[in-house]
Amino acid sequence: MSATAQASVMAAPEHPLEDLIRSDRIPHIWCPGCGIGTAFAACLTAMKASGIDLQKTCMVSGIGCSGRAAGYVKLDSFHTTHGRAIPFATGLKLGNPELNVVVFSGDGDLFAIGGNHFIHAARRNMDLTVICLNNLNYGMTGGQVAATTPHLARTTTTPVGNPESPFNLPLLAWASGATYVARWTVLHTRELTDCIKKAITKSGFSFIEVLGPCPVNYGRRNREKPLETLRLYRDQTIIRNNADPSDLEVDFTKKVVLGEFVDKERATCIENYDRTCRPAL
Repeated sequence: MSATAQASVMAAPEHPLEDLIRSDRIPHIWCPGCGIGTAFAACLTAMKASGIDLQKTCMVSGIGCSGRAAGYVKLDSFHTTHGRAIPFATGLKLGNPELNVVVFSGDGDLFAIGGNHFIHAARRNMDLTVICLNNLNYGMTGGQVAATTPHLARTTTTPVGNPESPFNLPLLAWASGATYVARWTVLHTRELTDCIKKAITKSGFSFIEVLGPCPVNYGRRNREKPLETLRLYRDQTIIRNNADPSDLEVDFTKKVVLGEFVDKERATCIENYDRTCRPAL
């Protein structure tokens, strides 16, 4: 290598997220074409841009492909048991209310085995930011049907098509009491980053659904190549802020609605506890 080339390599700038990524654990384990890395980068970018104290910020995840995010972030992080990311995050927030707590996990972890924890954390208005990478199946364990798999979509356990209707995640979050609810795809990276930044700095239970491809399992079984999935995200979505949460099903044979759907204020769990219980102690 020439001296000029060596100087060019030595002068190469660091990755803009170098200070938030555990480089010793790279390369990551996510499959080529997976959307989790894009959502993860958007999350870290939003953390930096938000101005929050990163020394008082932690990330919690459960089991699944998205759950690996906690292992790659250079913050206090917790890779917890299956379906239990939100209870762990709740414990962190109650133990130290000054913490900024971000839950980054998948649709199976948060809404199947972890569904009960989600609805009660939203009901209590725990001051958490929950980011759900929804790839429409159980990607890590072989591509089985999930609570979010679209009707008639094929998975390893529904080879002729899913006979059931999936959860409408923004509707579930809104009905449970979340104070901030949004949905984007990994193709809408700028909007997603801005929403995560807003959610992190907002008081209360914030939920962002991120639609991302799983080309190895869901995509392959539904004969959908990675670029075709991104074209669906471009052509079959429409941004409609403040849309009716009951009109937010994920059905790419129609238009899938993206945007910010809920943004309201109400007392958090800790504020209600302090107001109600502390005077009696």
